[in-house]
Amino acid sequence: MDALVPVRGSYAGSSHVTESVVSQILTELDGLEELKNVVVLAATNRPDMIDTALLRPGRLDRHVYVPPPDEEGRKKIFDVYLGRASDLLTDDISTDDLVAQTDGFVGADIEALVREAKLAAMREFITVMGEKTDQERADAAANIRLTKVHFDAALEKVRGSLDRDAIEASERQAWEMIYTQDQRSVLEEAAAVVRRAELATMGVGPEDELRQQADALRKAVFARKKDFAALRDQTTALRERLDTPR
Repeated sequence: MDALVPVRGSYAGSSHVTESVVSQILTELDGLEELKNVVVLAATNRPDMIDTALLRPGRLDRHVYVPPPDEEGRKKIFDVYLGRASDLLTDDISTDDLVAQTDGFVGADIEALVREAKLAAMREFITVMGEKTDQERADAAANIRLTKVHFDAALEKVRGSLDRDAIEASERQAWEMIYTQDQRSVLEEAAAVVRRAELATMGVGPEDELRQQADALRKAVFARKKDFAALRDQTTALRERLDTPR
């Protein structure tokens, strides 16, 4: 939707084409007649670029944030791509280990990782069987297996699309659409206190109690399900800890 209805006035010299398209879509959504049994779905990965008029009540007023896959989600994605190749996997490959190594990976990244592991196995086969006869290569091809070594090689080439900053930036964009002003205030205040704590603990190890308290609050702020009452309590406790001389 960000391609169809960007913020009006954001494109200079567009001869008002963008404004016309946005206005027309808004008119179609509002309509002069009530539409029965009609549901309009829209998707975007840049909610900050959508014209705010589209998000008002009566238009696209139900917002669903689709976060990057967590550990459970990544495991299901691996099951999809590895399930079809289960006969090719050796016993030293653990899906749980792959999930732990792919924090920040989205579905496309995991697909690329599995594909690169297969290519690594193919390269190894070509190297080993390069001087063999056609019949020997054909017989050996049935025994090709994907090993942990192949996935380790793939992990050196394929990187996740998202880091912590990118994930949190997407989360913050979603806050504007799915939470009330009071809820956003709680989240913003908590994020500010976390940032203050991180500055105060620069150079200290992860075992530092203040650092651990800040990390716990950060996880609560960006958790899938947020407990706003608990967030207020954690924010207050961390702020008081920061205000107390160490």
